[in-house]
Amino acid sequence: MKSLPILFALFLSPLWPLVVTPAENTPVVIVNKQVNQLAYINNGEIVEIYDVATGATEEMTPNGLHTIIVKAIEPYYRKKNIPGGSPDNPLGSRWIGFDANGTDGRIFGIHGTNKPESIGTYTSAGCVRMKNEQVEALFEKVPIGTKVYITRSDKGFDVILQEMKEKLQTGEI
Repeated sequence: MKSLPILFALFLSPLWPLVVTPAENTPVVIVNKQVNQLAYINNGEIVEIYDVATGATEEMTPNGLHTIIVKAIEPYYRKKNIPGGSPDNPLGSRWIGFDANGTDGRIFGIHGTNKPESIGTYTSAGCVRMKNEQVEALFEKVPIGTKVYITRSDKGFDVILQEMKEKLQTGEI
């Protein structure tokens, strides 16, 4: 019973973190459609920046904060019944699916490609394409639950990360 007042005081303390943004203590992925680049951020630091391909139109790759909920090695391509590992599979060697627009992680994702020449272009049906060797490296670093923030900005990733943190703290996202 003596610990109850201490616990109560801790929860009311101004030192207690009211909001912990993902970027402060877990990996975060930021996709900037303006420059078709993806940043992998860990412990609030930009670790790696990759060139990517995004949606053929602005709306196809959905802006906002999403969560990785599915990961697959050699993913199966359902739309055209192409098995994983096939050189004809447009998803490449890895699938990192996120919950954009209320989906189940199997519609929108970060994935490899069998067309590496498409990287840097606006050509996908909404996913974020990466070179296979790069998505394989990212796949190992991002656990289920990692946040993916997609935006279109002329600002650098350090500024986008700070803006994302502020939006999280104010409840904008």
